[in-house]
Amino acid sequence: MPLKFYNLDLRDASFRPVLLSLERNDAIGRIGRKDHTIWKERDEEVRNRLGWLDAPERMEKARRDAEAFAREAVSAGFERVLLLGMGGSSLAPEVFARLFGPQPGGLPLDVLDSTNPAAVLRSARSLDVSATLFLVSSKSGTTLETAALMDYFFALAAAALGSEKAGTRFAAITDPGSALEDEARRRGFRRVFHGDPGVGGRFSALSPFGLIPAALIGLDLNRLLGRAREEMRASRNGRLEENPAALLGALLGALALAGKDKAAFLLSPRLSVFGAWLEQLIAESTGKDGRGILPLVRFAEDSPGRPSSDKVFVSLALGKDDALARREAALASQGAPLISLALASAADVGGQFYFWEFATAVAGAVLGINPFDQPQVALSKEKTAAALGRLKRGERAAGPSPAARESGLLLFLDGKALSLTDGLGEFFGRHKDGDYAALQAFLPPFPEVEAALRRLAGRVEKRTGRPVTFDFGPRFLHSTGQLHKGDGGNGRFLQLTADHPEDAALPSSAVEPEFRLTFGQLIDAQAAGDREALGEKGRPLARVHIEGNVVEGLDRLASLF
Repeated sequence: MPLKFYNLDLRDASFRPVLLSLERNDAIGRIGRKDHTIWKERDEEVRNRLGWLDAPERMEKARRDAEAFAREAVSAGFERVLLLGMGGSSLAPEVFARLFGPQPGGLPLDVLDSTNPAAVLRSARSLDVSATLFLVSSKSGTTLETAALMDYFFALAAAALGSEKAGTRFAAITDPGSALEDEARRRGFRRVFHGDPGVGGRFSALSPFGLIPAALIGLDLNRLLGRAREEMRASRNGRLEENPAALLGALLGALALAGKDKAAFLLSPRLSVFGAWLEQLIAESTGKDGRGILPLVRFAEDSPGRPSSDKVFVSLALGKDDALARREAALASQGAPLISLALASAADVGGQFYFWEFATAVAGAVLGINPFDQPQVALSKEKTAAALGRLKRGERAAGPSPAARESGLLLFLDGKALSLTDGLGEFFGRHKDGDYAALQAFLPPFPEVEAALRRLAGRVEKRTGRPVTFDFGPRFLHSTGQLHKGDGGNGRFLQLTADHPEDAALPSSAVEPEFRLTFGQLIDAQAAGDREALGEKGRPLARVHIEGNVVEGLDRLASLF
């Protein structure tokens, strides 16, 4: 897939030495041979996470198993699939479901990756338990959110069908020997599929974690894997200028080292869901050791953002997209660095998964980091577990008093504020060149809430002149959350929380079987845990808690900027 460059010269001193160094060191050949020392001399996690490199050639049995299971699900009378997962286990299936929808002979598939009680209840009330296949997807088998969702929906199935039949409505995808495998067999799940222990979660789109959901909606897996194999072969070319995936990764890494560490993605509308997968892949892989590439995939009020000295644009078109071409031309005329590529059809997405995995791996080599670990994700998990532990012990420690309170909005931040406007103005007024703002929304992940977040992001960006990202918690904790705590400290974070007018109780806690937990308590603990993790890393954080209607509260907040 050829790349087009605007306002970028491959001979530029910012990255020409990087390209020459990669070729001299046979970087592409070494990556193809799974030589982990291209990233770290001694790191077992790198050594054990390179199975994605040849996954497209090793998935024949997984393909047959996935297709057979899809036929079985249809024959058994299932009418829809609900995938319960988080991060790498949910984002690729969401791409398949939203990009293609159910194909002839396939089933509709929805993804639930939120612990917000409103989202859980909306999903539960929209389905017929007896006609739904619940697909529980967790590589480690210990993901807290996935375990909580599994417990909740299994209890619903048991109440409707009886405990002996409930398991027939469930299947699991997990690594061999995981706690989820043991639990699935104990509960009598219809099937347990094994992932590949040598493939990390965010690199698992072309493994059973992606193939089984793709088969269930009726996708042609031969075609999907065929496109991936084509990209795999193309990525082995040691001449960077003839290897688009490697060249793109090298450029993104070199540009980040030169200060252009924000990649703004311009996507055809149908590919917007692919942006969320890209965001996790790039942010979680590169955001560590004080470095990182911040992917910008959601824009304030549908604007691609302003060109700036710390930003490179990447355009990914699907077919002929005149509107996107006009945006490219406008940015190019303003002197913005832009890399453009295009897909002939949506069927090429199998190749795109591999293309971007390889590009990200090369970018990691240029940045000198391990792209296959996620240490700051673990930090937030530890802080969440500690918050849940305090809740279990009945500790009700008083939190800080709000610095300001107006019209159902409570502002929490260090220092005093006479009003929300003063407090937020002071907080965001401290930004400097190279910074970005992130809206961390522990709110219901509904379209109307996302639209309000987009409006708020637009006002913040206009006020600060800096890029603004936004996403829902807890899902961003498994994505950009790694970069938030692992990059050079360029972010300013506004955490958004809200009341839970209606909560949903778990039948038992994934942490303590005797402890009754609600989803409202869980997501509040996750927000508190991430606040602690950001504080430990010295990241500037403010929080606004919304009382009452969330959309109205977000719009009131936006009006203050």
